[in-house]
Amino acid sequence: MTLVYQSTRDAQNQVTASQAILQGLATDGGLFTPLTMPKVHLDFSQLKTASYQEVAMLVLSAFLDDFTEEELAYCINHAYDDKFDTSIIAPLVKLEDHYNLELFHGSTIAFKDMALSILPYLLTTSAKKQGVDNKIVILTATSGDTGKAAMAGFADVPGTEIIVFYPKGGVSKIQELQMTTQAGDNTHVVAIEGNFDDSQTDVKRMFNDLKLREKLLSHQMQLSSANSMNIGRLVPQVVYYVYAYAQLVKSGDIQNGDEINVTVPTGNFGNILAAYYAREIGVPIHKLICASNENNVLTDFFNTGIYDKKREFKITSSPSMDILVSSNLERLIFHLLGNDADKTEALMEDLVNQGEYKLEPVRPEILDLFAAGFASEQDTRAEITRVYRQSHYIEDPHTAVASAVYQGYKNKTTDQTPTVIASTASPYKFPRVAVEAVTGTDTGDDFKAVQKLHELSGVAIPKAVSGLETASVRHKTVVAIADMQQAVEDYLGV
Repeated sequence: MTLVYQSTRDAQNQVTASQAILQGLATDGGLFTPLTMPKVHLDFSQLKTASYQEVAMLVLSAFLDDFTEEELAYCINHAYDDKFDTSIIAPLVKLEDHYNLELFHGSTIAFKDMALSILPYLLTTSAKKQGVDNKIVILTATSGDTGKAAMAGFADVPGTEIIVFYPKGGVSKIQELQMTTQAGDNTHVVAIEGNFDDSQTDVKRMFNDLKLREKLLSHQMQLSSANSMNIGRLVPQVVYYVYAYAQLVKSGDIQNGDEINVTVPTGNFGNILAAYYAREIGVPIHKLICASNENNVLTDFFNTGIYDKKREFKITSSPSMDILVSSNLERLIFHLLGNDADKTEALMEDLVNQGEYKLEPVRPEILDLFAAGFASEQDTRAEITRVYRQSHYIEDPHTAVASAVYQGYKNKTTDQTPTVIASTASPYKFPRVAVEAVTGTDTGDDFKAVQKLHELSGVAIPKAVSGLETASVRHKTVVAIADMQQAVEDYLGV
């Protein structure tokens, strides 16, 4: 029986996996979400010797069950190839008291590569399956990493255009240059005079704009998303949690069936939601530890049941988490309410109109799986320093947020369950922050910091950074929030 994906806001809006991927965001503003979890036979005594690609085939064939085996093999083999600098794809590194799941070995050195390497193939395959000949316009807001990873995946893919909005001054210098130097005739990058929430809100509005949709269709174009709002972005992230557990069994660090904890630094809630889905299909996860930076709206939500975005937006050293409206939390809310679309829609309307909502879950046992904490800027830098002194290993600030929150959780609960931390970016993406934390001195320049980071860590400078300083800046457009749609129409010539 084909898996049903339903909008979180309309019980009548039900589609298959390929239809959900092609649309990206539901036309009613909701997110397509599986009504039930697929049955997956996770035999870790066998999976411990499986390749990443083989694990991906097992998981994706269950979630994307209207794709043929040949179609998925094509997508997987083209995604997880030599664009990753290790054949392991997602190495698990043992540190003093936890394991870092390194998700940054792709072409843009951030975890977004894990899903955005495959999304273009899933999307173009979905279009063929649905008989769609329109040009697919990828419209995405980024808090730093999604934009570059999406453009790297979609650059010069026939039948697509990609337009990325990012907050001017709200990303690291390396992140900005990775985006603004992106090649590809179909890639477009726009800085906005606002923050990530501003850009994400207007991108969602454009998806729901009927006049814009009709105008694009008249030019044989349609919108889709590369954000984790797209189920084709979210489902591939489930794979690496299954893979990580298999690797722990393989190394003998745990026995098959032992529980683990997973700690995830998150702003938009997609990466930790994927870990929840991994648990739902059979990975023995005890606690899902949600780590936030000073934009700690998720921490407050899990501790109080109230989601309140009415607070100061803070620009931090972990910019990919500088988010106050966590889009993917809507999917968890939907599950917490027993898959009730009407109640979910009402809460989302409260968030828009009142700036907050209070959750009264139908399934509180799901909430019990989560623990939450946040790390201040001082905590983050101190954790980079501590881990380096203890393990001679340098974490990026997002991973350090998760590491600091995990230390706080462990001290508070004395929970000794083996713990995997999702290490979401290379420190080379945020070299000044990492080097200053370790040495106490700010280099004053990202590229001087890259050289110093290499000296300190002994880790090779990745291709994603080398040569970036002298690369030609191709994208220089800056617009006000109110002018985002005009920029889209101008780029597309509609």
